Amino acid sequence: MRYLKLIALCLLVGCKSGKENTILKEHIISNEYFTFTKQKALEVVKTGFNAGDGYGEVWIRDYNTFIELSAEVYPKETLKENLRVFFRLQGDDGNILDGFIPKEKAVHTEGGYTYYETDLEPTYTGHKNTVETDHESSLVQSVYKYVTKTGDSGFLNEKVGDKTIAERMEWSMEFLLNHRWSKEHGLIWGATTADWGDVQHCHNWGVYLTECTKYSVDIYDNAMMLIALDNMIELVPETKLKWKPIRNDIAKNTMKYLWDEENKKFIPHVYLNGSPFPDDFNENEIFYHGGTAVAIEAGLLSKRQIKVSLEKMIENVKASGAGSIGLTMYPPYPKGMFESPGMVPYGYQNGGDWTWFGGRMIQQLIKHGFIEEAYEHIQPMVKRVKDNNGFYEWYTVENKPTGSGTFRGSAGVLYKAIQLLENYANTKNE
Repeated sequence: MRYLKLIALCLLVGCKSGKENTILKEHIISNEYFTFTKQKALEVVKTGFNAGDGYGEVWIRDYNTFIELSAEVYPKETLKENLRVFFRLQGDDGNILDGFIPKEKAVHTEGGYTYYETDLEPTYTGHKNTVETDHESSLVQSVYKYVTKTGDSGFLNEKVGDKTIAERMEWSMEFLLNHRWSKEHGLIWGATTADWGDVQHCHNWGVYLTECTKYSVDIYDNAMMLIALDNMIELVPETKLKWKPIRNDIAKNTMKYLWDEENKKFIPHVYLNGSPFPDDFNENEIFYHGGTAVAIEAGLLSKRQIKVSLEKMIENVKASGAGSIGLTMYPPYPKGMFESPGMVPYGYQNGGDWTWFGGRMIQQLIKHGFIEEAYEHIQPMVKRVKDNNGFYEWYTVENKPTGSGTFRGSAGVLYKAIQLLENYANTKNE
């Protein structure tokens, strides 16, 4: 890599840090992959709001990662309408659905999605992958990104039914406390999935809580809630008195129960009704890349812990042969641990390489001052956008593109990461 060679030379001849920063900034500004990736991202996001060309739904966990990119090309009203649909379809207990689709396009099959409708929403129907516990947090984060991007704070006072947007955000957080809460741990729970994934260990499809579900608390879900609570408190300061203590307790309990200090990593799962895996399987050997990145965003790790986490990710990429630190986890779960046929070792969410989360790690490296590392590790991500002329859903361990070729979540996180690097490059050296 040309930049790294220049830095090494600069160190060898005794250049000062200001010179190194200048070299880095020049490379950021002139990076041809950044220019291509940004242009391609804008092209892709102009074409809609579904997750990618393989999906019909607008999914909130995906929309949350490209709503800021969408704001570059869509009017505010269009962005708000998508958010309104999720709130119109909000359940009687405050839950938020996973995704929505026009009623006429919903496919009703035995064993397929269960669709939900409300009197408030005439056009769309929706469904909920109940093994996940990030829908509510994703919607709150999406509203935060919309308001901070556009300055449209008035949206919070808009009414949907008998509640304002602000009230519905808080209601969604209350759903997690009332229906997804482990009193023993003071954390929210979900089904046992692979890191941030939406496929539980049992059943071929694995998207619904069932009689075979093994319930657990994990880092991803709780970190997502922490981010959402921080966002809600900032947007709606009057919620601080109630929610700030809850937020602080979740943060404390997350580190108490899920952080392995000896191994400097997060424990994959703490089980509520037993592990689904064999007794001789040491699940804690697995390092979760995605959940760790989101935990950093939630402010759970110190700068030293971030550095160690990055070092582990780099080691995992080398050991696996993967293309980037977007590697879901390492090592992957052995064959047969998940019934879903796509969840073989290094398949799909079980060791696939997802820029969707790797890009979030890049963002956090930048925000915490690891600029050189961020620049280095974003290179394979932006290079394969140009090499494959698109934003693929995930990549195999051999770095081959797989899944949707217009995966908007990947476009969104990379676009934002590049913007952060460019913002750094356009600041004056001190």
